[in-house]
Amino acid sequence: MLSTARRSMTPIAGVAVVLTATLSACSGGSGGSGSTGDGGSGGSGNSAPAVPAPTIKISPATGSAGVRPDKTVVVTAAGGQLQEVTVRAGGTTVEGEFDSTHTKWTSKQPLKPSSKYTVSATAAGDGGPANASSSFATLKPKFPLEIADVTPGIKGETVGVGMPIMVRFNRPVQDKGAVEQALEVEAQKPVKGAWRWIDDTYAIYRPAKYWPAHQKVKFTAHLTGVKAGRDTYGVEDHSTTIKIGAAWVSSVNTRTHMMVVKRDGKVVQSMKISAGKATTREYTTTSGVHLTMERGNPVTMISPGKKEGDPGYYKEIVNHAVRISNSGEYVHSAPWSVGSQGRANVSHGCVNASPSQAKWFYENFHRGDVVKIVGTNRALEWNNGWGFWQMPFSKWKQGSALES
Repeated sequence: MLSTARRSMTPIAGVAVVLTATLSACSGGSGGSGSTGDGGSGGSGNSAPAVPAPTIKISPATGSAGVRPDKTVVVTAAGGQLQEVTVRAGGTTVEGEFDSTHTKWTSKQPLKPSSKYTVSATAAGDGGPANASSSFATLKPKFPLEIADVTPGIKGETVGVGMPIMVRFNRPVQDKGAVEQALEVEAQKPVKGAWRWIDDTYAIYRPAKYWPAHQKVKFTAHLTGVKAGRDTYGVEDHSTTIKIGAAWVSSVNTRTHMMVVKRDGKVVQSMKISAGKATTREYTTTSGVHLTMERGNPVTMISPGKKEGDPGYYKEIVNHAVRISNSGEYVHSAPWSVGSQGRANVSHGCVNASPSQAKWFYENFHRGDVVKIVGTNRALEWNNGWGFWQMPFSKWKQGSALES
């Protein structure tokens, strides 16, 4: 199992769990049936005094309102052992555990905000059984925390082996450690990975190496009740299953003007290409590990920072374009440069291909497929598009709130 900051696999604050000891059933509270004190013989009072039933104490106290979701529910018994403790909200139950003496029960997970809880407990002892009940309500957060978006998150989508998990929150997170600890990544074929916080609302998970192909990865945010900052609590969990497909890896060499596409290590396409002409930095194709991000057919490309009439201005409509960075780089069809493909670099920075091969690439790519480019003196920045593989993993994980 691959997991960073793993939490209990039982869903938070709304998940049913009843913890039951193997002791006999019990009833009553401070009362409860027991010895009458005279042994039932009507004696002269020389019999042993009655043993009191166990005393059960519940915290939070009954009637409490505005209880913090991160507060622990504690149930204790004096004069006996706890047999069963149930903490419910809306028909579901909170997970917890007994201590070694069965005289104390403690909840193990945060509570759900804006909820009413009921607690019931039973204990057994020499003085007979006892029971107790309580109810309390949790506070309504001033700032509710939720998942705003998870990428990838398109239903039924298959993604490439380089795909990161990008999570955006609806508001700033102050206690990043608490929230990161609530984020779980579980892969069928586990690999080491780590989260990196880009800013207060954006965290990205990346494995140390590409995902093993042909598997499913489940991302779960156990946010319910997690305190993320002052007056800020998670209000619901979020789960997404990600399907990792084949290992599509394309290698582009701007010096040999070739692009070789492999699927699970087998060459499936060799393409003559033309890369950036490198007369300026912006016309230089970036070297490094790119990921395919999106596609369009057609896409209108306009020279950045220039208006019509300026030297170097261009506006071109291209077909079968697959984006590989945020600085305007695509793999796309370029019928006008077919004569240069395979022998010279003449583009504005994109990877030009013939119409038929560009169409093939367009139709076969998945978001998160790998495109490695070599041969230029301009490196892809790690935060240019999805260039996250440009950062060594040893440095990447330094952006985690939990890594030392």
